[in-house]
Amino acid sequence: QVQLVESGGGLVQAGGSLRLSCAASGRTFSRYGMGWFRQAPGKEREFVASINSSGGGTYYAATVKGRFTISRDNAKNTVYLQMNSLKPEDTALYYCAATDEDYIGIPVYTRNTYQYWGQGTQVTVSS
Repeated sequence: QVQLVESGGGLVQAGGSLRLSCAASGRTFSRYGMGWFRQAPGKEREFVASINSSGGGTYYAATVKGRFTISRDNAKNTVYLQMNSLKPEDTALYYCAATDEDYIGIPVYTRNTYQYWGQGTQVTVSS
């Protein structure tokens, strides 16, 4: 099992930046694919970005591509989400997720792919 704890959320003005971190417990972090999802009030939880176990493969939602960057440091058991050019519509509770599945074509954008979830960190972007 793996436990996930997000941090780095906060209040920022439109156009600003934040970096979210997700610290994972356990000694097998490097075997997990990782993802970031977000949920705004009254909306479904949606995919933001993912990174495979080695860090060599990333995937982004169209709404954040070019503005957000996902990365990981397996030595620190941590995955990051660098968010630039933030918009008010990026306001949401951001969740980190982990999956122990690894195969070609894995649907990294689907919630059911991930077995482990953090509690979330709030990001609020003011206009």
